[in-house]
Amino acid sequence: MRFGIIDLGTNTFHLLIVEKLEKDFKTLFSSSIPAKLGKGGIDKNILLPDAQDRAIEVLQIFKEKASEYGISAKDLRATGTSAIRNADNKAEFVDMVFQKTGILIEVVSGHREAELIYLGVKKAVEIEDISLIVDIGGGSVEFILCTSQKVLWMQSFEIGGMRLMERFMKSDPISAADIRKMDAFFRNELLDLVNACHQYPPTVLVGSSGSFDTLIDMYFAQDSELHRDLSQVGFNYPMETFFKAYESIVFNNKEERMQLPGMISLRVEMIVVAVCLIRYLVQSLSIKLIKVSNYSLKEGVLETL
Repeated sequence: MRFGIIDLGTNTFHLLIVEKLEKDFKTLFSSSIPAKLGKGGIDKNILLPDAQDRAIEVLQIFKEKASEYGISAKDLRATGTSAIRNADNKAEFVDMVFQKTGILIEVVSGHREAELIYLGVKKAVEIEDISLIVDIGGGSVEFILCTSQKVLWMQSFEIGGMRLMERFMKSDPISAADIRKMDAFFRNELLDLVNACHQYPPTVLVGSSGSFDTLIDMYFAQDSELHRDLSQVGFNYPMETFFKAYESIVFNNKEERMQLPGMISLRVEMIVVAVCLIRYLVQSLSIKLIKVSNYSLKEGVLETL
């Protein structure tokens, strides 16, 4: 049986079409298109008309692609996250999407989003000891402290990349002063995470999707001696490689970042604040190892089918 999964992220919409097998699934098609649903209104808790128009346009493309694989609009599983769940006009938006595309959006809570991310990441990465899964979206960031057997603690924070950019990225390259302000913001906003990590100290950070995918692409693109198995979905990411990437991303402007091997236009802006968050977590929580999962929310939704 074939399924189509749509993740309506704050910045980017993702489509995954799969053939469900007995114990696994085979990917038939995947695509990511920037809809920038939260642009201009994310801090006002509203979905602006032009953002809604972009969303409809992308969803029409996804609907047509799903149809090519024999999947109707009513059989698409569409998940709405931070930008939609926090919008005062979310009900009107969900209704408009259904009227214009036939796609019904399920708006999930931050807690449910974290649950689905955990299910997806477990399919890609071997969870060793106590790990901290980090999923950096445009609107929210999900943190999951877990073992291979269970979730120990999880919480969704509304500090996603688009929110951080609007608040702190006042120049390009970002200034040292704005990075210090961001660190102070993290210290204040992530107290619940720090307390949880005192109770369940993680040694491994597992990053899922988004900017983490781009960091892995850069890792393989910058070293011709590394062989990448195209079927691989989980990776060990050397700490020294991360800090080199951090410096090349933070200290260069957009045009210079685009010249970095493995960089894509979809991530070239938001990856700046993303690596600032990752660096803060690694240093403040004394993380010893970074892993990256190509699987996240979409694959977690598949696990529930």
